[in-house]
Amino acid sequence: MTGTALNVAATRVGTEALGPGVRSALWVQGCPFSCAGCMAPDWIPFRPARQAEPGDLARELLADPRVTGLTFSGGEPMAQAAGLAEVARKAREIRDVSVICFTGHRLERLRTRPPGPGVAALLAAVDVLIDGVYVAALDDGHGLRGSSNQRIHHLTGRLAGGGYDFAHRARSAEIAVNGPEALLIGVPPRGLLDAFDRAVDAVRTRTTTPTRVRGQEHDER
Repeated sequence: MTGTALNVAATRVGTEALGPGVRSALWVQGCPFSCAGCMAPDWIPFRPARQAEPGDLARELLADPRVTGLTFSGGEPMAQAAGLAEVARKAREIRDVSVICFTGHRLERLRTRPPGPGVAALLAAVDVLIDGVYVAALDDGHGLRGSSNQRIHHLTGRLAGGGYDFAHRARSAEIAVNGPEALLIGVPPRGLLDAFDRAVDAVRTRTTTPTRVRGQEHDER
């Protein structure tokens, strides 16, 4: 492994729930925030998960020729900024993809007091940054963000004029089942998260095998 190898919580190739068009998502393991109501608490601890090289991940994420963009979430992407910047660079050697990234850090802090190495490189690769921690009391049920305090920053003009309303669009989510694992992808509409948990619990009761994994925009949301 190189110094930019990533500790990956999950990936999903081909989704329409995490930004415009068909995208691939990469969730990193580990987050310094512990927001109440986090959608994926299993991805908060900084513990070993899947170790993967940026080039391998880029090829994996673009294996579907329909994919036109990448979405980075977690966990906290800025905790593995150097590796994600390299994933974006390697992916763009294959195909000219857009990049959306979620973070609990405010953009101003990332620019003036970056929390770790590679932040400037990742910001340079990102087209849309969604910043801020998840605040349950401000979850208004709209947009590709978990709560209204989170801000949408178009760092480039690439996705600004395509008609996709990041802040106010109706939410959508997808459920991917792969053997014993069920992955909830996207920012779920009201009620879906509880229904997903109940369904997984019901299956677990019958089989004792399924694993629940929630993946969304950002686990602080």
